[in-house]
Amino acid sequence: MTAGPKTPRLAVLASGRGSNLQAIIDATADGRLDARVAGVFGDRPRALALERARDAGIEARGLRPRDFACRDDFDAALFAAVAAVEPDFIVCAGYMRLLGAAALEPWLGRIVNIHPSLLPDFKGLDTQARALEAGVGEHGASLHFVTADLDGGPVIAQARVPVLPGDDPDALAGRVLATEHPLMLATLQLLCAGRIRLRDSTVEFDGQPLQAPLQLASNHLRA
Repeated sequence: MTAGPKTPRLAVLASGRGSNLQAIIDATADGRLDARVAGVFGDRPRALALERARDAGIEARGLRPRDFACRDDFDAALFAAVAAVEPDFIVCAGYMRLLGAAALEPWLGRIVNIHPSLLPDFKGLDTQARALEAGVGEHGASLHFVTADLDGGPVIAQARVPVLPGDDPDALAGRVLATEHPLMLATLQLLCAGRIRLRDSTVEFDGQPLQAPLQLASNHLRA
């Protein structure tokens, strides 16, 4: 009797409330995402995300950056803990620290991040306020491969929302957040199924170079 396919293992990096993490946990539990969360790690030991993980019976560990001499030492310790749970992929889900090139190099093509803007526009923080100030007609979220360039890795998929008259940053952020969970889950499902790969700096979808990011429509991704 041959063994069935191995369930992909995910490690999640998180710094805050863990709403995206919870979406992943729920989706793996009810079969919408064919994966297993093997561990959750962060830079804030008291973060709610780590509590969510422990409540779900998932290994969780928070390291304090101030306990390390430099960022490289912190990153090395963090990724040693991540490697110990033997993940197939790493998901940055609200992880707020920059990651150094040395720590990322072994994981290139296997680490992704969800970001609340239509990259390459509005990298970094305060994306909603900056989008409103710029007067753009639409905003959204992107899921991309992580590189040492802040929010600059190749984009896999995006979800778009209109900017409405009278929007403030909170209202716009709420609509964007509502798209982040389905965007993340749909993309992770493709990644775990081997349909999305990074070859050099090009995203491939079903073996073909992706000419533009996949787009979320009715909770499904389309080229």
